[in-house]
Amino acid sequence: MHCPRCTSTDTSVIDSRLAEDGRAVRRRRECPKCEHRFTTFERVELSLLIVVKRDGTREPYARAKLERGIWLACAKRPVTQEQIDTLLRRLEEKWAASSGEVASATIGNDVMRELKKLDKVAYIRFASIHREFKDVDEFKEELGKLFK
Repeated sequence: MHCPRCTSTDTSVIDSRLAEDGRAVRRRRECPKCEHRFTTFERVELSLLIVVKRDGTREPYARAKLERGIWLACAKRPVTQEQIDTLLRRLEEKWAASSGEVASATIGNDVMRELKKLDKVAYIRFASIHREFKDVDEFKEELGKLFK
């Protein structure tokens, strides 16, 4: 593991513990060169999960890409990293139980359903991108559904 500060490859683990209900290992590391301490997480990689895009192309699932989109929707909202991690973990387990392929539309709809429970503003922000709202009327229609 490279030190994020000095890029030395000689880092050592000073503490390990289970995280995310045993689904990940949290490691505290230290760089002997610059004495910087940092945390890493080790998770099972869902590399076998393939995302089928709207145009039919396929690509490997990328948690970081989805998490970045969720954080854009949650910007300046009272949402924590722990809540996002829990949301993603729950959904990833659901998708991994499928046939190994998941449609991007399914991913988007599942994320929207979870965000709707977590934060309504983040839900609307995410929905506006996922559903590709063309105009204000589509936006107002989605807002109207929240208040029914």
